[in-house]
Amino acid sequence: MLRPLKPSSEKPHDDANDSQHLDLAFSVPFVHRLRTTAEVSGRDFDVLVDLLDASATGTAKVLLVAERPVAESSQHVAALQRHLAETDSVQLVREALLVEGGEAVKNDATCVQEVLTQINRHDLDRRSYIVAVGGGAMLDAVGYSAAIAHRGIRLVRLPTTTLAQADSGVGVKNAINYFGKKNWVGTFAVPWAVINDVALLESLPDRDFCSGFSEAVKVSLLKSRQEFDWLCEHADAIRQRDMTAAQAAIATSCQLHLRHITEGGDPFEMLEARPLDFGHWSAHKLEPLTDYQLRHGEAVGIGVAIDTFYSHLKLGFPLSDAQRVCQCLHTLGLPLWHDALSPLDRLLGGLEEFRQHLGGRLTITMLKGVGASVNVHEIDIQTMGEAIKMLETESSRLQVAR
Repeated sequence: MLRPLKPSSEKPHDDANDSQHLDLAFSVPFVHRLRTTAEVSGRDFDVLVDLLDASATGTAKVLLVAERPVAESSQHVAALQRHLAETDSVQLVREALLVEGGEAVKNDATCVQEVLTQINRHDLDRRSYIVAVGGGAMLDAVGYSAAIAHRGIRLVRLPTTTLAQADSGVGVKNAINYFGKKNWVGTFAVPWAVINDVALLESLPDRDFCSGFSEAVKVSLLKSRQEFDWLCEHADAIRQRDMTAAQAAIATSCQLHLRHITEGGDPFEMLEARPLDFGHWSAHKLEPLTDYQLRHGEAVGIGVAIDTFYSHLKLGFPLSDAQRVCQCLHTLGLPLWHDALSPLDRLLGGLEEFRQHLGGRLTITMLKGVGASVNVHEIDIQTMGEAIKMLETESSRLQVAR
């Protein structure tokens, strides 16, 4: 119990060494709202409206932001705009703001400034909403704008890629790239809601559709032998865009990610480790090394494969499972090699950038087995080189076997 403050009329202590130190641990309640719909721009539109609380003012003020390629390749954004404009409980402040997509949207502050300008122009406040429709990179940039305006405007994410639906869209991170470094400027902010809509994936190119499932492979390796085995068995069906298999993989990946975020005790990564970034130390470096020719999901697939071979050499992760990881990623249509992996010293710069991003000593999550992760605080450079050579050999073998 805190002692009451002394009355102001009481003479303060003369003893200069008499001081008080007060450390109060506290927690902040958050609600993570995840919805799955078949067609949010059509028959499931009510799911979105139900998330827009208008009780305070009678109408929910909404800024609709959409990725330009998504808006131009389908009618979903136009339909959402029309339905929002026609809904009595919603005040749509303007027509949809279209911004660029892909990693380029994070490489400068243009998108962030555009969104902030619209927030200011239309007097959005902390009980207003930004409804963002786009891929993971665009959601990162728009989410950063939402998080820093008025210290937080309610963000509803509608991810339009498999990667965002399975991973980043349900996360609590927002960022843009800076100084040529991945996610150097950003925030932690829990989205008001996430709607994973099946129809929004329809116009996704095959390359982007497949690359998103590297994150599903990653989280299954960390959390669930059963899910990893299932992904291996259904990788070809997913690549062929069998939506029953794809939806099941996305749903399970979401659940595993959300359980870690909400039950893992460290949603804002204040501790040393960030296990959900398994394979990401090299992936984050590979992206700028390739001038972002590699998709994020593709870079993650390569990074996961590298670290499974390293885990085999240093921690006894079974070689047969490392080979199954490569086979699964290959069957999903993901690359396992890029020439930017050589020379090794360029790639290893990602270790220090990864350490700085988290702070403290270097902490990398590796695997003793599927579902059995361990944190290491140093990387054996020679062994990492051997792991990358093993990956090159395995990649060549799978290419020949195709």
